[in-house]
Amino acid sequence: MTIVGEREESETSLKRDNNAEKHAEKPEGGAEWGYDLYPERRGKKVGGIEGFMKGRNNIDKFKCERNVYTCIKESPLVRLMMNALKSSGCEIDIRRHIACEECSPTVSGGYDPVLNQIVICQNTATNKGLIQGVLTHEMIHMFDYCRNELDFKNIDHLACTEIRAANLTHCSFLSACFQGDASLFNIKEAHQNCVKTKAYQSIIAVRNVTKTDAIDAIERVFTRCYNDLEPIGRRIKKSSTDIHKAYSEGYLFGYD
Repeated sequence: MTIVGEREESETSLKRDNNAEKHAEKPEGGAEWGYDLYPERRGKKVGGIEGFMKGRNNIDKFKCERNVYTCIKESPLVRLMMNALKSSGCEIDIRRHIACEECSPTVSGGYDPVLNQIVICQNTATNKGLIQGVLTHEMIHMFDYCRNELDFKNIDHLACTEIRAANLTHCSFLSACFQGDASLFNIKEAHQNCVKTKAYQSIIAVRNVTKTDAIDAIERVFTRCYNDLEPIGRRIKKSSTDIHKAYSEGYLFGYD
């Protein structure tokens, strides 16, 4: 399977690509907008003895692409997101819109609105379970960009899509406990606190903003964005049948 370097594009994929060209310009410097976390986005390679690292990178890329392909074929959540994007006029061509690359060890993936691609970090996202989570998370960003013309330079827009991704795919009572956001005395608020923490961590990781600016943005948009469950339709609980229920209900919303 070839993900990177393919020039062929479908008519539906061009809709979002043209939207990206219209609304996004590649940032200069990179660090302010998170591009320093994805060196291959800037034509650079990461570390090591060149010959050895090239071989290692090729192996990692092959494994990553194989796992991506498996998730697309077998994961109900990933398939639901792909159906939702297609129904919204932003069909994914995996050869064009998903790229396995080496990244900073602090991240496992990302969405690049300039090139309109999901990045899977082949050096950190090394198993199917993690790649499924990354694909779903980044596809929510892609869905928001497609449907709502998201401006990733607007911190309120960024906060909203990070809230939605954390809300729909990451947070449960168990993960809230690990993050220190839950105890037996605040179960009711545990999920919301987990979402806020995850969204804050994501904003700080990719944007050069202060802690106060990130928190203020999250609070400004939290209620509206937390209650927006499109296109999954429910908050996914770990060790439950929610993933399969969400996929089976997709046709009710035109996602089939």
